[in-house]
Amino acid sequence: MPEEIIPAAANSQTPPPQPGTYTGENITILEGLAAVRLRPAMYIGSTGEQGLHHLVYEVVDNSVDEALAGHATRIDVTIHVDNSITVVDDGRGIPVDNKTLPTGETMPAVQVVLTMLHAGGKFDASNYKVSGGLHGVGVSCVNALSEEFDVEIWRDGFTWEMDYSKGDPISELRKMGPSKRRGTKIHFLPDKTIFTVTEYNFDTLANRLRQLAFLNKGIEISLTDERQVDTKGETKSQVYKYTGGIAEFIKLLNKGKQVLHEKPIYMETEQGNVVMEIALQYNDAYSETVFSFANNINTVDGGTHLSGFRTALTRTINVAGQQLGLFKDVKENLSGDDVREGLVAVVSVKLPQPQFEGQTKGKLNSDIAGQVQAFVNERLGAFLEQNPSVARKIINKAIDASRAREAARKARDLTRRKGALDGGGLPGKLADCSERRPELCELYLVEGESAGGTAKQGRDRKFQAILPLKGKILNVEKARYDKMLGHEEIRAMITALGTGIGKDDFDTAKLRYGKLILMTDADVDGSHIRTLLLTFFFRHMQELIKRGHVYIAQPPLFRIKKGKFEQYIKDEREYVQVMVKRASDGMIIRYGEGGSKLEGKELTKYMSQLNDYLSFYDKVVKRLRNDEVVRAFAEIFANEGKDSVSRADFETDAKLKDMRARLKELERPELFKHVSEVEFDEEHRTYSVSFTDAQGALRHINWTLASAPESRQLLGKHAQIREQLVGPFLIEYAGKNAAATTKSVEEQAEQDLEDTDEVELEGAVDVGTVAPVEAAKPVKRSAKVSQDPVERKTPREVFEYVIEQGRKEYQVQRYKGLGEMTAPQLWDTTMDPARRTLLQVKLEDIAATEEIFTTLMGEDVESRRKFIEENALDVKNLDI
Repeated sequence: MPEEIIPAAANSQTPPPQPGTYTGENITILEGLAAVRLRPAMYIGSTGEQGLHHLVYEVVDNSVDEALAGHATRIDVTIHVDNSITVVDDGRGIPVDNKTLPTGETMPAVQVVLTMLHAGGKFDASNYKVSGGLHGVGVSCVNALSEEFDVEIWRDGFTWEMDYSKGDPISELRKMGPSKRRGTKIHFLPDKTIFTVTEYNFDTLANRLRQLAFLNKGIEISLTDERQVDTKGETKSQVYKYTGGIAEFIKLLNKGKQVLHEKPIYMETEQGNVVMEIALQYNDAYSETVFSFANNINTVDGGTHLSGFRTALTRTINVAGQQLGLFKDVKENLSGDDVREGLVAVVSVKLPQPQFEGQTKGKLNSDIAGQVQAFVNERLGAFLEQNPSVARKIINKAIDASRAREAARKARDLTRRKGALDGGGLPGKLADCSERRPELCELYLVEGESAGGTAKQGRDRKFQAILPLKGKILNVEKARYDKMLGHEEIRAMITALGTGIGKDDFDTAKLRYGKLILMTDADVDGSHIRTLLLTFFFRHMQELIKRGHVYIAQPPLFRIKKGKFEQYIKDEREYVQVMVKRASDGMIIRYGEGGSKLEGKELTKYMSQLNDYLSFYDKVVKRLRNDEVVRAFAEIFANEGKDSVSRADFETDAKLKDMRARLKELERPELFKHVSEVEFDEEHRTYSVSFTDAQGALRHINWTLASAPESRQLLGKHAQIREQLVGPFLIEYAGKNAAATTKSVEEQAEQDLEDTDEVELEGAVDVGTVAPVEAAKPVKRSAKVSQDPVERKTPREVFEYVIEQGRKEYQVQRYKGLGEMTAPQLWDTTMDPARRTLLQVKLEDIAATEEIFTTLMGEDVESRRKFIEENALDVKNLDI
């Protein structure tokens, strides 16, 4: 009988697949940017700090591509107080005309670029000859992973705006008023539900932007951090522009070092569609610093361009040494390690359609090694032949390195262990742990034999090992391998770690401890020893820092004492938390004409919110330069609800008229003058009002001000505590505290400290100078009700009064040395994983790190003196 063919429609009644089955019903089709939100690490590398910063790189790279194509000269990057980012360039602007999709649907080209994967202008070589972003997923990924994403485009004589959230458009493309500008402005706030880290690191971004400025001659890139404001009210800002390109990069990396030749060796060529640019310079140090780039992307894992450079460098120097007759006493040719000792180099290639490993582009796979090798052989060979004196200096240094390599190999043999995890060959003063799984083990490198003894008594022997270090270790910045490995304390460290040392022997897989914790005193000597240890790890075990194994212990800074009770406080932030909780206990604050009151947990919460409010209030004051104006601005424009600031308030003139009326009431010649009429901004289709401050500067109250992150935060906090900001304020104490308390002084203090977790203070609070105290004296708990009610006029005065009251009855001592604590105290404050604080050492900006280690630990005394002079006033807790 022939097989029955069932029409597809007949399957419509097929029951759903049973659990455990795998059918077509289990196949999920993700449309648009949903795949990016579901698997973000596939597109940006991670959802941690690396991925967070990668969002900025994607947007900036697009602007740089505009510059490479000859259409942009300036890029401005701003970090806002809410850790949102704005990137502005003066390029052509993203196209805004309609694009017809394969489906026949039409939508603005900017929406195609921002919402569709693999859509962009870089697949056609006629638009961008060279580009860092080739997959067409960069800026659309940023859009998908941002809870707020706003684009403003200046193009075709007009301003265009469009808003997105989590990849979806929340507005149409708006054609605003006429504008003579051109370029693109992108503002985005990373989605907190996606990223595990949401705070940007200034140094990480500065490192990348500085590199881009070096790699693209003449382009100007600025970075502004609105989160950091100095005492003059100026935000932290840096501008990068280098007409000399990577040759200036080399000079920066060698700043403060003794160089073998004054000018960097610079080579550049364009062969077809491939541009190669290489700069190198030797110094008298013993480490190698080489950066490689492909289409402005920092290929941290190297690739074909770097391997071609290294091969050619070794060959060319060996040939030059033979020609100059410098190898008479050398048994064999110089190795790659020998010729790269003291080398600082930058290798940059730009090529169409490069092939990288992964979206984060850490390694270049394009077949370019042969071209780079031939280029270096020719140009570097010609340079060494024409400059024999420079060639001799470089080759003699490499010969010295070759001889030292033999001595270092013998010295390294002394540090090798007999087994991977057994105790054979370990230094005698190492108090090892019993745990044999490295990822669970910790090694404390402790300053001094005395503190080491205390640490041995206080540790958990199962997983914590202690290695005391006698005195100050050798400054490895000034020492070669053989001398360094002859130093007893360094040899003990290397042996304890188990990784070996040197390019031939170092192996992170043999590391015996997952955490290496530097534990030194909180004084000048402790800081010096910590710096010496960090110099060692940076120069000779940098991979341990990059893999996140190195930490710094954070002993507490304060000891607060109340009768016989004492508690260690880790920093000033926690100290303020304790003071706030202590003061608000039993306190009642009445506010407003009706005398409404705050007490207990409500008061504690209010103090936290008030601290936030005052922090953002001060930031907005720096924009408008007038307290009264900021207060009026907050009262008029703060809205209830999720988003306290509304663009609609500026698209009509009603609230702006209210603001103008308030300004006219407040107008004083000594404060501000010349309040304008309510004005219409044709370009952005919004209303505004302005005034001239006491210094003669024009200040605007408009949508630009209101949409700034600090203003949005201010308005949001104001909406939360609007009623509690109205005076007068009367501070009194509950009657329940009038009688003598049944708790002891020690019990009450302990309760105060246990409850501090309820307080979450953000922003900086000036707690004043905390001075050491004399021996503790008995303290009686005061009967708070006996105090007369205290009146304060402003919320700020209320906050300052509460902090002041919290300080009472406590004796505060600045804590300095590890030796001042007993073994149980050291465990409780610094070593117990449940309670301690560790600071992880990260390598954010390798160029800046190179410079600071060279300045502080190198041979150049003059640069170190200059550094001290420039930073002397910023030193805190200096013991003299």
